[in-house]
Amino acid sequence: MPFFVYLLECGDKTLYCGYTTDVKKRLRMHRAGKASKYTRTRRPVKLVYVEKKSTKSSAMKREYEIKQWSRARKKELF
Repeated sequence: MPFFVYLLECGDKTLYCGYTTDVKKRLRMHRAGKASKYTRTRRPVKLVYVEKKSTKSSAMKREYEIKQWSRARKKELF
């Protein structure tokens, strides 16, 4: 089963990074305010980047890596 690392741009222009097995479902959850405490108060959210990974471990490592980056570097992804 593939995993996906994704980046959202929130309504306040902040960026949120996460991972999932179903990007469409996770995006619906974020938009409904049910996926994360962070995005719940920063809606609407827009999907700006997705990266496919073959394992949960590789997705989690990539998510952590991206979260360490500066905003400018994250924006280079999209």
